[in-house]
Amino acid sequence: MATDTITLEIDGPIAIISNNRPDKHNAANDEMDTGLFDIIAELKTRPDIRCVIWRANGKSWSSGRDVNELGVRTEDIDNLSFIERGQQAFAQSMDLPMPIICALKGWVIGGSFERSLVADLRICAEGTRFMLPEVKHGVLTDTGGMARLFQIVGHGVTMDLVLTGRPMEAEEALRHGIVSRIVPADELEATAREMADGIAAAPAFTVKMARRNMGLIANGVVKDSIREEGSTQTLVFASEDYAEMKAARAEGREPKFRGR
Repeated sequence: MATDTITLEIDGPIAIISNNRPDKHNAANDEMDTGLFDIIAELKTRPDIRCVIWRANGKSWSSGRDVNELGVRTEDIDNLSFIERGQQAFAQSMDLPMPIICALKGWVIGGSFERSLVADLRICAEGTRFMLPEVKHGVLTDTGGMARLFQIVGHGVTMDLVLTGRPMEAEEALRHGIVSRIVPADELEATAREMADGIAAAPAFTVKMARRNMGLIANGVVKDSIREEGSTQTLVFASEDYAEMKAARAEGREPKFRGR
C-alpha cells in the first residue's frame, strides 16, 4: 500500500501516483521505495485502470536518492540481495497492462530519473533539469536507466551524462527525445491528464497490445541490464576504490584510487 511519502489516487480509469516529500525535493528513501513497489503490485491487479500518471507534489519530481540514506541498511541483508530485491520489484512496472506517463518538473536526478526512463511517456515543465550524478558518488547508474537512455539517445550522449554528471536542460532533453513535450509549469498537470484521458478513451485491448509490442522491442535489453546491475553495483560497494572514496571524504582529503 502507499505511504505518506508516495500516494496512489484512483480517479475513474486513471491512477495517479504522487511523490510526496516536497520538503526534500521528493528525494527517495526506503519508505518511498517500499510504497512505490506496493503501488506497482496493486496496479497489476487492477484491470479497470487504463493509464497511470506519475507526478509529484512540491517543486521537483525527485532529486534522486536521499543522500542521508546512501549506503545505509535498516535490516540485516547483503548488498546483492538488497539491490536485486528492489530492482526486481521496480522491473514489474514494465509488465503492467497500462502505460505510465511521468509529469516531470524541477530536478529529475539519479535513480528517479532512471525510473522515469523506464516509463512509457515523459513530459516536463519548462525549466526542468535532468542529471545522473552517481559516478561522482562512487556508484553506478542503474534501475535499467542506462540501457533505456542508450536506446533513446545513443552511446555518446548516454556516456556524457553518466560519466560527467552534468545537468541536462529541458530543451536538450526534448531534442534528444528523452521527453516528448515541454509545457508551461502551470499546464503540466492538465497536459498529463489530457494525455491519460485520451489513452483511456482508446480501445483497452489495443492499447495493451501496443504496449506489449513496444515491450518486445525494447524491454529485453533493459531487463538484462537490470539483472547485471545487481552484480556490478555489488562489486562497486565491495571495491577498494569505493572504500577509499568514503574514507577520503570523511577525512577531508583527496582520494588515492587504485582502480580496484
